[in-house]
Amino acid sequence: MTRYGMVIDVERCTGCFNCFLACRDEHSGNDHRPVSAAQPDGHSWIKVREVERGSYPKVKVSYVPVPCLHCTDAPCMDAAIGGAIYRRADGIVIIDPDKAAGQHGIVSACPYGAVFWNAAENLPQKCSFCAHLLDDGWKEPRCVEACPVQALVFGDLDDPRSDVARLCAEKRVEALAPKPAELPPVGYLGLPKFFFAGEIVLGDKPDECPEGVTVRLRDGKQTVTAFTDNYGDFEFNGLEADAEYVLSIEQAGYKPRELRVHTGADPNVGTIVMEPAA
Repeated sequence: MTRYGMVIDVERCTGCFNCFLACRDEHSGNDHRPVSAAQPDGHSWIKVREVERGSYPKVKVSYVPVPCLHCTDAPCMDAAIGGAIYRRADGIVIIDPDKAAGQHGIVSACPYGAVFWNAAENLPQKCSFCAHLLDDGWKEPRCVEACPVQALVFGDLDDPRSDVARLCAEKRVEALAPKPAELPPVGYLGLPKFFFAGEIVLGDKPDECPEGVTVRLRDGKQTVTAFTDNYGDFEFNGLEADAEYVLSIEQAGYKPRELRVHTGADPNVGTIVMEPAA
């Protein structure tokens, strides 16, 4: 039996909103009962969150598409009454567009904000993985088909030959926060993590950009090494939140430097001047 799932590669996503537009094109004004009623204006059944990190001039922007995650332990199902939400044999979680009428509590039950309220129809609604298309022989939802950079990977989680199963088997896929006990059918690669950056300047050569300066980062468990680029800049990404690190810089002919860095935010450690050794 097929068990549908999706992996979203945030590092590939460019924020083009093609997924959102394809979803709107498929569902706006189109009733696909029994899996979904027509999508009204104002709904975003796949939202694209813009996540900005860092501080000027060291800034990163990531785009995180968020459809319904079709959670393994779906809070919306617990909030539903009278079978208003059910899970199909293929794993897709469906809001019954007739039984769910009037059940506004389903909207607030979703911790990801992926369920929307249709005031005109008095109905909660969300992504259905385009179940009506899959039932008609399609291999993927419209959002996946429309992604120009293959940031959305869809398929059978139980088929080891599928791309989505292969990605999950690599154990790099993680859940969107708030993270459930079990990875949901929609997982992520490259979710934004804490980072910090800085630049190195040589005290006796302030007009030069020192390339290849050794910069090490340690947290008591491991040490990661980076080198400055041809602008003298360095960066460490994928760091744990609210953690203490020691940053050390070494360059032949110069006094070593050492700083302590805390990832309560994405810090820019600024310019670090290396003075010549005596």
